[in-house]
Amino acid sequence: MHSTLIVARMDPDSSIDVAGRFAEFDRTDMPHRMGTRRRQLFAYRGLYFHLQDFDGDNGGDLIEEAKTDPRFVRISEELKPFIQAYDPATWRSPADAMAGRFYHWEASA
Repeated sequence: MHSTLIVARMDPDSSIDVAGRFAEFDRTDMPHRMGTRRRQLFAYRGLYFHLQDFDGDNGGDLIEEAKTDPRFVRISEELKPFIQAYDPATWRSPADAMAGRFYHWEASA
């Protein structure tokens, strides 16, 4: 499994609006098209964390392919009033908001 963690800024009062948009998006076939296995959204003191788990190691490739789908474009536009770049001066794409994993552990089977 491959995971990504996007970090941005969000007014905590927007969490219901953001969750609603993702709930609508996740009811379509888009998560399957992108290889998404699980999505989790977190908020902490004005920060937004979007943890997404993918089947296999190609989550980024599938998202790149899906970025032109009208549903992906629509949710990206709908989230703009609620989610702001962590550092607007350096943000060019979602890749600029992805946290880098520096440690991983999981229980053995």
